[in-house]
Amino acid sequence: MQTRLVEYFLALHRERHFARAAASCHVSQPTLSAGIAMLETQLGKRLVHRDRKYVGLTPEGEAILPWAQQLVAAAEAMGQVAGTARGPLKGELRLGAIPASMPATGYLVEAVRARFPELNVQLRALTSRQIERELSGFELDAGVTYLDFEPPAHTLAVPLYGERSMLVSSRGGIALPERPDWSDLGRLPLCLLPQGMQNRRILDARLATLGLALRPIVTADSYLALLAIVRQGQLCSIMPTSHAMLLDGLDWAIATPLPDTGDLNRVGVIVSDHTPMSPLAQSVLAVARDLQLPRDML
Repeated sequence: MQTRLVEYFLALHRERHFARAAASCHVSQPTLSAGIAMLETQLGKRLVHRDRKYVGLTPEGEAILPWAQQLVAAAEAMGQVAGTARGPLKGELRLGAIPASMPATGYLVEAVRARFPELNVQLRALTSRQIERELSGFELDAGVTYLDFEPPAHTLAVPLYGERSMLVSSRGGIALPERPDWSDLGRLPLCLLPQGMQNRRILDARLATLGLALRPIVTADSYLALLAIVRQGQLCSIMPTSHAMLLDGLDWAIATPLPDTGDLNRVGVIVSDHTPMSPLAQSVLAVARDLQLPRDML
């Protein structure tokens, strides 16, 4: 069985469209379709429902999916091991990171590049659930996410820092207490991340233990969008203190620390707990263990 045929099958599952799957594999659509048909012939089972366009996988296609993902990942790892036996690590590190971790992730990526200069890095902003799902499906080599709240399953982790919170507002905007407490936030007009993002779920859970609940006026799924809203002066937001460095030089922004609500939210690097571990996963764990973040992020 040719690994390339399995890659065509996985690309079609991922893209859910024959033309897009072919483009992602850098082949023509007839070549991809013929390759998947050949795989079906070799297995003696129909793997894909077709009705002029992609409809979905058959039960047999769903059944082989995790094995196909594991086969392709093993073939890629085997090539990396052979290539690094007498030379530097090459290829592409696929890294997913929650938006809250992006300032620290920047330091991680730079450290990876410094230690492995011939390695390319593909960084994607994902939710914690997407990171866990794509790690298990061998679509990511590593992730940066929360470690304790809804902890990811079947992973190895290296903590990077503990997250704190701050209130971000616009200079000359709404009036705020000089030293705001969590109980003050219920009376403030807020824009926050949606509850589908783990940072917000952690925030809601921590405040629930204090008998508090936040009801934001606006939700947005990126900190950049929240900052754009806060800048207008009518709303404020709650962000990780790690983002304070991104506010440097913004004369309109005011960042005020909020009291700790208990244990810090640990953020770290995770990889799938597979044996043997791929060279890419080993490399990012090694870099994470040695990474020295600025003190104001710890």
